[in-house]
Amino acid sequence: THQRAGPVFKMAGADGDDSLYPIAVLIDELRNEDVQLRLNSIKKLSTIALALGVERTRTELLPFLTDTIYDEDEVLLALAEQLGNFTMLVGGPEYVHCLLDSVRLLAVEACVSIATLLPQEDLEALVMPTLRQAAEDKSWRVRYMVADKFSELQKAVGPEITKNDLVPAFQNLLKDCEAEVRAAAANKVKEFCENLPEDSRETIIMSHILPCVKELVSDTNQHVKSALASVIMGLSTILGKDNTIEHLLPLFLAQLKDECPEVRLNIISNLDCVNEVIGIRQLSQSLLPAIVELAEDAKWRVRLAIIEYMPLLAGQLGVEFFDEKLNSLCMAWLVDHVYAIREAATCNLMKLVEKFGAEWAQNTIVPKVLGMANDPNYLHRMTTLFCINALSEACGQDITTKQMLPVVLKMSNDQVANVRFNVAKSLQKIGPVLDSNALQTEVKPVLEKLATDQDMDVKYFAQEAISVLALA
Repeated sequence: THQRAGPVFKMAGADGDDSLYPIAVLIDELRNEDVQLRLNSIKKLSTIALALGVERTRTELLPFLTDTIYDEDEVLLALAEQLGNFTMLVGGPEYVHCLLDSVRLLAVEACVSIATLLPQEDLEALVMPTLRQAAEDKSWRVRYMVADKFSELQKAVGPEITKNDLVPAFQNLLKDCEAEVRAAAANKVKEFCENLPEDSRETIIMSHILPCVKELVSDTNQHVKSALASVIMGLSTILGKDNTIEHLLPLFLAQLKDECPEVRLNIISNLDCVNEVIGIRQLSQSLLPAIVELAEDAKWRVRLAIIEYMPLLAGQLGVEFFDEKLNSLCMAWLVDHVYAIREAATCNLMKLVEKFGAEWAQNTIVPKVLGMANDPNYLHRMTTLFCINALSEACGQDITTKQMLPVVLKMSNDQVANVRFNVAKSLQKIGPVLDSNALQTEVKPVLEKLATDQDMDVKYFAQEAISVLALA
Protein backbone atom coordinates (compact mmCIF):
# COMPACT_ATOMS: atom_id res chain seq x y z
CA THR A 1 0.00 0.00 0.00
CA HIS A 2 2.90 2.33 0.52
CA GLN A 3 4.29 2.26 -2.99
CA ARG A 4 1.74 4.62 -4.55
CA ALA A 5 3.17 7.63 -6.33
CA GLY A 6 2.32 10.83 -4.53
CA PRO A 7 3.08 14.22 -6.06
CA VAL A 8 6.60 14.22 -7.36
CA PHE A 9 8.50 16.74 -5.30
CA LYS A 10 10.83 18.47 -7.67
CA MET A 11 13.65 18.62 -5.23
CA ALA A 12 16.53 20.96 -5.87
CA GLY A 13 18.71 17.90 -5.29
CA ALA A 14 18.05 16.91 -8.89
CA ASP A 15 19.64 20.15 -10.08
CA GLY A 16 22.78 19.51 -8.13
CA ASP A 17 21.90 21.35 -4.89
CA ASP A 18 22.63 18.67 -2.31
CA SER A 19 21.24 20.54 0.68
CA LEU A 20 17.73 19.43 -0.20
CA TYR A 21 18.65 15.88 -1.09
CA PRO A 22 17.63 14.42 2.34
CA ILE A 23 14.07 15.50 1.66
CA ALA A 24 13.82 13.10 -1.25
CA VAL A 25 15.12 10.38 1.04
CA LEU A 26 12.58 11.25 3.73
CA ILE A 27 9.75 11.19 1.24
CA ASP A 28 10.93 7.73 0.19
CA GLU A 29 11.00 6.61 3.79
CA LEU A 30 7.43 7.77 4.26
CA ARG A 31 6.44 5.19 1.67
CA ASN A 32 8.61 2.42 3.03
CA GLU A 33 7.06 -0.90 4.09
CA ASP A 34 8.91 -0.72 7.40
CA VAL A 35 6.76 0.99 10.05
CA GLN A 36 9.81 2.07 12.06
CA LEU A 37 11.29 3.88 9.08
CA ARG A 38 7.98 5.62 8.44
CA LEU A 39 7.82 6.68 12.09
CA ASN A 40 11.34 8.09 11.96
CA SER A 41 10.67 10.08 8.83
CA ILE A 42 7.48 11.52 10.33
CA LYS A 43 9.54 12.82 13.21
CA LYS A 44 11.57 14.78 10.64
CA LEU A 45 8.53 16.30 8.91
CA SER A 46 9.10 19.78 10.25
CA THR A 47 12.52 19.74 8.54
CA ILE A 48 10.82 18.99 5.23
CA ALA A 49 8.23 21.70 5.80
CA LEU A 50 10.89 24.28 6.60
CA ALA A 51 12.84 23.38 3.50
CA LEU A 52 9.78 23.52 1.28
CA GLY A 53 8.51 26.82 2.67
CA VAL A 54 4.94 27.59 3.75
CA GLU A 55 3.43 27.72 0.27
CA ARG A 56 4.67 24.30 -0.84
CA THR A 57 3.99 22.79 2.58
CA ARG A 58 0.34 23.79 2.15
CA THR A 59 -0.08 22.90 -1.50
CA GLU A 60 2.20 19.86 -1.82
CA LEU A 61 3.29 18.32 1.49
CA LEU A 62 -0.06 18.20 3.30
CA PRO A 63 -1.99 16.71 0.36
CA PHE A 64 0.83 14.20 -0.09
CA LEU A 65 0.57 13.17 3.56
CA THR A 66 -3.18 12.82 3.39
CA ASP A 67 -2.81 10.76 0.29
CA THR A 68 0.00 8.50 1.45
CA ILE A 69 -0.71 7.90 5.06
CA TYR A 70 -3.90 6.17 5.84
CA ASP A 71 -2.00 3.96 8.07
CA GLU A 72 -1.24 2.04 11.24
CA ASP A 73 -2.54 3.84 14.30
CA GLU A 74 0.99 4.27 15.60
CA VAL A 75 2.08 6.19 12.52
CA LEU A 76 -1.04 8.33 12.63
CA LEU A 77 -0.36 9.21 16.26
CA ALA A 78 3.21 10.25 15.46
CA LEU A 79 1.90 12.33 12.56
CA ALA A 80 -0.69 14.01 14.74
CA GLU A 81 1.99 14.95 17.24
CA GLN A 82 4.12 16.55 14.51
CA LEU A 83 1.28 18.39 12.84
CA GLY A 84 0.05 19.75 16.16
CA ASN A 85 3.15 21.97 16.07
CA PHE A 86 2.83 22.81 12.38
CA THR A 87 0.82 26.03 12.63
CA MET A 88 3.73 28.34 11.82
CA LEU A 89 5.07 26.01 9.11
CA VAL A 90 1.92 26.43 7.02
CA GLY A 91 2.01 30.19 7.40
CA GLY A 92 0.41 30.86 10.78
CA PRO A 93 -3.11 30.75 12.27
CA GLU A 94 -4.91 32.02 9.19
CA TYR A 95 -3.83 28.94 7.24
CA VAL A 96 -4.56 26.55 10.01
CA HIS A 97 -7.57 25.08 8.20
CA CYS A 98 -5.18 23.39 5.71
CA LEU A 99 -3.88 21.34 8.57
CA LEU A 100 -7.30 20.35 9.72
CA ASP A 101 -8.23 19.23 6.28
CA SER A 102 -5.09 17.27 5.86
CA VAL A 103 -4.92 14.26 8.13
CA ARG A 104 -7.85 12.59 9.76
CA LEU A 105 -6.05 11.70 12.94
CA LEU A 106 -4.22 14.92 13.38
CA ALA A 107 -7.62 16.03 14.49
CA VAL A 108 -7.27 15.74 18.16
CA GLU A 109 -3.81 17.01 18.97
CA ALA A 110 -4.23 19.82 16.48
CA CYS A 111 -7.79 20.70 17.53
CA VAL A 112 -6.48 21.42 20.99
CA SER A 113 -3.64 23.64 19.77
CA ILE A 114 -5.73 25.24 17.06
CA ALA A 115 -8.89 25.87 19.07
CA THR A 116 -6.89 28.03 21.45
CA LEU A 117 -5.66 30.16 18.53
CA LEU A 118 -8.95 30.69 16.72
CA PRO A 119 -11.60 33.24 17.65
CA GLN A 120 -14.74 31.65 19.15
CA GLU A 121 -16.87 32.30 16.05
CA ASP A 122 -14.55 30.28 13.78
CA LEU A 123 -14.44 27.23 16.04
CA GLU A 124 -17.80 25.92 14.91
CA ALA A 125 -16.89 25.98 11.24
CA LEU A 126 -13.22 25.03 11.40
CA VAL A 127 -12.64 22.80 14.41
CA MET A 128 -15.92 21.15 15.35
CA PRO A 129 -16.50 19.07 12.20
CA THR A 130 -13.08 17.48 12.64
CA LEU A 131 -13.65 16.94 16.33
CA ARG A 132 -17.05 15.35 15.82
CA GLN A 133 -15.49 12.98 13.32
CA ALA A 134 -12.59 12.15 15.62
CA ALA A 135 -14.93 11.36 18.50
CA GLU A 136 -16.60 8.75 16.29
CA ASP A 137 -13.50 7.65 14.39
CA LYS A 138 -13.26 4.00 13.41
CA SER A 139 -9.82 3.72 15.01
CA TRP A 140 -10.14 3.32 18.78
CA ARG A 141 -6.83 5.13 19.24
CA VAL A 142 -8.28 8.28 17.76
CA ARG A 143 -11.30 8.05 20.08
CA TYR A 144 -8.92 7.32 22.94
CA MET A 145 -7.00 10.47 22.09
CA VAL A 146 -10.20 12.51 22.16
CA ALA A 147 -11.07 11.09 25.58
CA ASP A 148 -7.55 11.65 26.85
CA LYS A 149 -7.50 15.29 25.74
CA PHE A 150 -11.07 15.99 26.77
CA SER A 151 -10.35 18.51 29.49
CA GLU A 152 -8.03 20.52 27.27
CA LEU A 153 -10.60 20.48 24.47
CA GLN A 154 -13.28 21.58 26.89
CA LYS A 155 -11.20 24.58 28.00
CA ALA A 156 -10.29 25.43 24.41
CA VAL A 157 -13.81 25.43 22.94
CA GLY A 158 -15.59 27.22 25.77
CA PRO A 159 -18.96 26.74 27.53
CA GLU A 160 -21.44 26.92 24.64
CA ILE A 161 -19.79 24.29 22.44
CA THR A 162 -19.17 22.22 25.57
CA LYS A 163 -22.89 22.16 26.34
CA ASN A 164 -24.05 21.45 22.80
CA ASP A 165 -21.28 19.23 21.47
CA LEU A 166 -18.93 17.94 24.11
CA VAL A 167 -21.56 16.66 26.53
CA PRO A 168 -23.07 14.21 23.99
CA ALA A 169 -19.57 13.31 22.74
CA PHE A 170 -18.48 12.59 26.31
CA GLN A 171 -21.53 10.40 26.88
CA ASN A 172 -20.59 8.37 23.81
CA LEU A 173 -16.99 7.99 24.94
CA LEU A 174 -18.17 6.75 28.35
CA LYS A 175 -20.21 4.13 26.48
CA ASP A 176 -17.51 3.32 23.89
CA CYS A 177 -17.19 -0.31 22.82
CA GLU A 178 -13.44 -0.30 23.63
CA ALA A 179 -12.49 -0.55 27.29
CA GLU A 180 -9.40 1.66 26.82
CA VAL A 181 -11.58 4.49 25.57
CA ARG A 182 -14.10 4.07 28.39
CA ALA A 183 -11.28 4.09 30.94
CA ALA A 184 -9.72 7.24 29.47
CA ALA A 185 -13.10 8.96 29.54
CA ALA A 186 -13.88 7.71 33.06
CA ASN A 187 -10.60 9.27 34.21
CA LYS A 188 -11.86 12.64 33.06
CA VAL A 189 -15.32 12.53 34.69
CA LYS A 190 -14.49 14.74 37.66
CA GLU A 191 -12.48 17.28 35.64
CA PHE A 192 -15.12 17.49 32.94
CA CYS A 193 -17.87 18.06 35.50
CA GLU A 194 -15.81 20.64 37.39
CA ASN A 195 -15.26 22.68 34.25
CA LEU A 196 -18.89 22.70 33.11
CA PRO A 197 -20.52 26.16 33.05
CA GLU A 198 -21.81 26.83 36.56
CA ASP A 199 -25.36 27.81 35.65
CA SER A 200 -26.09 24.42 34.09
CA ARG A 201 -23.51 22.22 35.80
CA GLU A 202 -25.79 20.30 38.13
CA THR A 203 -28.48 19.71 35.50
CA ILE A 204 -25.97 18.40 32.97
CA ILE A 205 -24.31 16.09 35.49
CA MET A 206 -27.55 14.72 36.89
CA SER A 207 -29.30 14.14 33.59
CA HIS A 208 -26.43 13.36 31.19
CA ILE A 209 -23.28 12.27 33.00
CA LEU A 210 -24.52 10.43 36.07
CA PRO A 211 -26.56 7.83 34.15
CA CYS A 212 -23.38 6.87 32.22
CA VAL A 213 -21.36 6.80 35.42
CA LYS A 214 -23.89 4.43 37.00
CA GLU A 215 -23.37 1.99 34.16
CA LEU A 216 -19.59 2.16 34.48
CA VAL A 217 -19.76 1.14 38.14
CA SER A 218 -20.66 -2.34 36.95
CA ASP A 219 -18.46 -2.31 33.83
CA THR A 220 -17.02 -5.68 32.82
CA ASN A 221 -13.50 -4.26 32.63
CA GLN A 222 -11.65 -3.65 35.88
CA HIS A 223 -9.45 -0.87 34.46
CA VAL A 224 -12.59 1.08 33.62
CA LYS A 225 -14.04 0.56 37.10
CA SER A 226 -10.75 1.42 38.69
CA ALA A 227 -10.35 4.63 36.65
CA LEU A 228 -13.84 5.67 37.67
CA ALA A 229 -13.27 4.82 41.34
CA SER A 230 -10.21 7.06 41.42
CA VAL A 231 -12.24 10.17 40.48
CA ILE A 232 -15.89 9.48 41.35
CA MET A 233 -15.57 10.65 44.96
CA GLY A 234 -14.65 14.09 43.64
CA LEU A 235 -18.19 14.48 42.29
CA SER A 236 -19.51 14.82 45.82
CA THR A 237 -17.86 18.24 46.21
CA ILE A 238 -19.46 19.37 42.94
CA LEU A 239 -22.94 17.98 43.62
CA GLY A 240 -23.25 18.80 47.30
CA LYS A 241 -24.65 16.96 50.31
CA ASP A 242 -28.16 15.91 49.25
CA ASN A 243 -27.22 14.64 45.81
CA THR A 244 -24.23 12.82 47.26
CA ILE A 245 -26.34 11.01 49.83
CA GLU A 246 -29.10 10.15 47.40
CA HIS A 247 -27.19 9.42 44.17
CA LEU A 248 -23.49 8.92 44.84
CA LEU A 249 -23.38 6.95 48.10
CA PRO A 250 -25.06 3.90 46.53
CA LEU A 251 -22.38 3.94 43.82
CA PHE A 252 -19.55 4.25 46.36
CA LEU A 253 -21.03 1.35 48.27
CA ALA A 254 -21.21 -0.80 45.16
CA GLN A 255 -17.57 -0.02 44.40
CA LEU A 256 -16.48 -0.66 47.95
CA LYS A 257 -17.76 -4.21 47.52
CA ASP A 258 -16.24 -4.69 44.06
CA GLU A 259 -14.27 -7.91 43.66
CA CYS A 260 -11.34 -5.96 42.23
CA PRO A 261 -9.07 -4.75 45.08
CA GLU A 262 -7.90 -1.68 43.15
CA VAL A 263 -11.46 -0.42 42.84
CA ARG A 264 -11.98 -0.77 46.60
CA LEU A 265 -8.67 0.90 47.35
CA ASN A 266 -9.48 3.86 45.12
CA ILE A 267 -12.75 4.40 46.97
CA ILE A 268 -11.20 4.07 50.42
CA SER A 269 -8.29 6.35 49.58
CA ASN A 270 -10.62 9.13 48.50
CA LEU A 271 -13.06 9.03 51.38
CA ASP A 272 -11.86 12.30 52.80
CA CYS A 273 -13.53 14.46 50.14
CA VAL A 274 -16.89 12.76 50.76
CA ASN A 275 -16.35 13.12 54.48
CA GLU A 276 -16.00 16.90 53.96
CA VAL A 277 -19.30 17.06 52.09
CA ILE A 278 -21.61 14.79 54.06
CA GLY A 279 -19.84 14.46 57.40
CA ILE A 280 -18.51 11.48 59.25
CA ARG A 281 -21.82 10.37 60.81
CA GLN A 282 -23.57 9.95 57.48
CA LEU A 283 -20.51 8.30 56.04
CA SER A 284 -20.21 5.85 58.88
CA GLN A 285 -23.86 4.84 58.69
CA SER A 286 -23.52 3.93 55.04
CA LEU A 287 -19.93 2.91 54.38
CA LEU A 288 -18.95 1.44 57.69
CA PRO A 289 -21.14 -1.66 57.49
CA ALA A 290 -19.54 -2.37 54.10
CA ILE A 291 -16.07 -2.08 55.59
CA VAL A 292 -17.01 -4.35 58.50
CA GLU A 293 -18.47 -6.84 56.06
CA LEU A 294 -15.20 -6.94 54.14
CA ALA A 295 -13.22 -7.16 57.36
CA GLU A 296 -15.10 -10.32 58.27
CA ASP A 297 -15.30 -11.77 54.76
CA ALA A 298 -14.96 -15.55 54.51
CA LYS A 299 -12.18 -15.20 51.93
CA TRP A 300 -9.02 -14.38 53.84
CA ARG A 301 -7.55 -12.42 50.91
CA VAL A 302 -10.45 -9.99 51.13
CA ARG A 303 -9.82 -9.59 54.87
CA LEU A 304 -6.16 -9.03 54.10
CA ALA A 305 -6.92 -6.27 51.59
CA ILE A 306 -9.07 -4.38 54.08
CA ILE A 307 -6.40 -4.63 56.80
CA GLU A 308 -3.94 -3.06 54.41
CA TYR A 309 -6.25 -0.06 53.95
CA MET A 310 -6.85 0.37 57.66
CA PRO A 311 -4.07 2.89 58.43
CA LEU A 312 -5.25 4.97 55.47
CA LEU A 313 -8.83 4.76 56.64
CA ALA A 314 -7.87 5.61 60.21
CA GLY A 315 -6.02 8.68 58.99
CA GLN A 316 -9.02 9.86 57.00
CA LEU A 317 -11.64 9.21 59.67
CA GLY A 318 -9.72 10.40 62.70
CA VAL A 319 -8.92 8.86 66.07
CA GLU A 320 -12.27 9.16 67.92
CA PHE A 321 -14.16 7.55 65.10
CA PHE A 322 -11.51 4.89 64.79
CA ASP A 323 -11.66 3.98 68.47
CA GLU A 324 -15.41 3.86 68.45
CA LYS A 325 -15.92 1.81 65.29
CA LEU A 326 -12.76 0.16 64.00
CA ASN A 327 -10.48 -0.59 66.90
CA SER A 328 -12.28 -3.80 67.82
CA LEU A 329 -11.94 -5.06 64.23
CA CYS A 330 -8.21 -4.48 64.33
CA MET A 331 -7.91 -6.43 67.57
CA ALA A 332 -10.08 -9.28 66.26
CA TRP A 333 -7.71 -9.77 63.33
CA LEU A 334 -4.90 -10.52 65.77
CA VAL A 335 -6.58 -13.82 66.61
CA ASP A 336 -7.64 -14.70 63.07
CA HIS A 337 -7.16 -18.39 62.25
CA VAL A 338 -5.05 -17.52 59.17
CA TYR A 339 -1.42 -16.68 59.95
CA ALA A 340 -1.12 -14.14 57.10
CA ILE A 341 -3.99 -12.16 58.65
CA ARG A 342 -2.45 -12.21 62.13
CA GLU A 343 0.84 -11.05 60.64
CA ALA A 344 -0.81 -8.23 58.66
CA ALA A 345 -2.84 -7.22 61.72
CA THR A 346 0.38 -6.89 63.72
CA CYS A 347 1.94 -4.68 61.06
CA ASN A 348 -1.29 -2.66 60.92
CA LEU A 349 -1.05 -1.90 64.66
CA MET A 350 2.44 -0.56 64.18
CA LYS A 351 1.27 1.80 61.44
CA LEU A 352 -1.65 2.95 63.59
CA VAL A 353 0.66 3.75 66.48
CA GLU A 354 2.89 5.71 64.09
CA LYS A 355 -0.23 7.66 63.07
CA PHE A 356 -1.93 8.20 66.44
CA GLY A 357 1.08 8.26 68.76
CA ALA A 358 2.46 6.41 71.78
CA GLU A 359 -0.02 7.81 74.29
CA TRP A 360 -2.92 6.50 72.24
CA ALA A 361 -1.16 3.14 72.01
CA GLN A 362 -0.71 3.02 75.76
CA ASN A 363 -4.38 3.68 76.40
CA THR A 364 -6.03 1.61 73.70
CA ILE A 365 -3.74 -0.98 72.15
CA VAL A 366 -1.09 -2.08 74.61
CA PRO A 367 -3.43 -3.33 77.39
CA LYS A 368 -5.37 -5.47 74.89
CA VAL A 369 -2.22 -6.88 73.32
CA LEU A 370 -0.69 -7.73 76.69
CA GLY A 371 -3.95 -9.33 77.80
CA MET A 372 -3.48 -11.99 75.13
CA ALA A 373 -0.33 -13.23 76.88
CA ASN A 374 -2.59 -15.33 79.12
CA ASP A 375 -4.62 -16.82 76.29
CA PRO A 376 -4.98 -20.61 76.49
CA ASN A 377 -4.21 -20.83 72.74
CA TYR A 378 -0.42 -20.70 72.33
CA LEU A 379 -0.79 -19.14 68.85
CA HIS A 380 -2.48 -16.14 70.46
CA ARG A 381 0.22 -15.96 73.12
CA MET A 382 2.75 -15.82 70.29
CA THR A 383 0.81 -13.01 68.65
CA THR A 384 1.41 -10.95 71.80
CA LEU A 385 5.14 -11.36 71.22
CA PHE A 386 4.87 -10.45 67.53
CA CYS A 387 2.91 -7.31 68.43
CA ILE A 388 5.47 -6.31 71.05
CA ASN A 389 8.21 -6.72 68.41
CA ALA A 390 6.30 -4.47 66.06
CA LEU A 391 5.23 -1.86 68.61
CA SER A 392 8.28 -1.41 70.84
CA GLU A 393 10.03 1.13 68.64
CA ALA A 394 6.91 3.22 67.97
CA CYS A 395 5.93 3.12 71.66
CA GLY A 396 9.37 4.09 72.91
CA GLN A 397 11.58 3.15 75.86
CA ASP A 398 9.26 3.98 78.72
CA ILE A 399 6.24 1.91 77.65
CA THR A 400 8.45 -0.91 76.37
CA THR A 401 10.45 -1.19 79.58
CA LYS A 402 7.63 -0.73 82.07
CA GLN A 403 4.73 -2.49 80.39
CA MET A 404 5.93 -4.83 77.66
CA LEU A 405 9.17 -6.22 79.04
CA PRO A 406 7.66 -7.81 82.19
CA VAL A 407 5.15 -9.71 80.01
CA VAL A 408 7.87 -11.02 77.69
CA LEU A 409 10.03 -12.12 80.62
CA LYS A 410 7.11 -13.90 82.28
CA MET A 411 6.43 -15.81 79.04
CA SER A 412 9.95 -17.29 79.15
CA ASN A 413 8.44 -19.95 81.44
CA ASP A 414 5.79 -20.96 78.88
CA GLN A 415 5.38 -24.72 78.56
CA VAL A 416 5.37 -24.50 74.72
CA ALA A 417 8.87 -24.41 73.23
CA ASN A 418 7.60 -22.39 70.25
CA VAL A 419 6.59 -19.60 72.62
CA ARG A 420 9.89 -19.77 74.54
CA PHE A 421 12.08 -19.39 71.47
CA ASN A 422 9.90 -16.49 70.32
CA VAL A 423 10.57 -14.89 73.72
CA ALA A 424 14.29 -15.07 72.90
CA LYS A 425 13.64 -13.51 69.48
CA SER A 426 11.49 -10.77 71.04
CA LEU A 427 14.13 -9.89 73.60
CA GLN A 428 16.65 -9.57 70.76
CA LYS A 429 14.24 -7.31 68.88
CA ILE A 430 13.25 -4.99 71.77
CA GLY A 431 16.71 -4.97 73.37
CA PRO A 432 17.90 -1.84 71.51
CA VAL A 433 14.83 0.07 72.78
CA LEU A 434 15.50 -0.82 76.46
CA ASP A 435 17.91 1.01 78.76
CA SER A 436 21.15 -0.76 79.62
CA ASN A 437 20.17 -1.30 83.23
CA ALA A 438 17.09 -3.34 82.24
CA LEU A 439 19.19 -5.28 79.74
CA GLN A 440 21.80 -6.28 82.30
CA THR A 441 19.57 -6.95 85.30
CA GLU A 442 16.41 -8.35 83.69
CA VAL A 443 17.03 -9.52 80.12
CA LYS A 444 20.45 -11.13 80.55
CA PRO A 445 19.51 -13.64 83.31
CA VAL A 446 16.42 -14.78 81.36
CA LEU A 447 18.37 -15.29 78.12
CA GLU A 448 21.07 -17.20 80.03
CA LYS A 449 18.40 -19.49 81.46
CA LEU A 450 16.88 -20.03 77.96
CA ALA A 451 20.34 -20.78 76.58
CA THR A 452 20.35 -23.93 78.69
CA ASP A 453 16.83 -25.01 77.61
CA GLN A 454 16.32 -28.68 76.65
CA ASP A 455 14.87 -27.54 73.29
CA MET A 456 17.44 -27.04 70.52
CA ASP A 457 15.64 -24.09 68.92
CA VAL A 458 15.14 -22.26 72.22
CA LYS A 459 18.88 -22.67 72.95
CA TYR A 460 19.85 -21.47 69.49
CA PHE A 461 17.75 -18.29 69.54
CA ALA A 462 18.72 -17.46 73.13
CA GLN A 463 22.42 -17.71 72.25
CA GLU A 464 21.88 -15.62 69.14
CA ALA A 465 20.13 -12.91 71.19
CA ILE A 466 22.93 -12.90 73.76
CA SER A 467 25.54 -12.34 71.05
CA VAL A 468 23.52 -9.73 69.08
CA LEU A 469 22.79 -7.71 72.25
CA ALA A 470 26.45 -8.14 73.36
CA LEU A 471 25.45 -9.58 76.74
CA ALA A 472 28.01 -12.41 76.78
